[in-house]
Amino acid sequence: MILDLLIKLHVQLQLLFHRKEGATAIEYLILVAIVALVILAAGTTLGPKITTFFGKIQTAITTT
Repeated sequence: MILDLLIKLHVQLQLLFHRKEGATAIEYLILVAIVALVILAAGTTLGPKITTFFGKIQTAITTT
């Protein structure tokens, strides 16, 4: 899922940079929405792992 979103983002960015005319506000909105979805997907996927990681660090600090 995340890989598909990244591929779509890459394709859209390539199309944006290779065009001769400027991008419209709607195209920028679509790119921002794709980036937000990727960040949201990464946050929900990695959230528990990050919480566990910082919990281990907190435990290590308080035990020493």
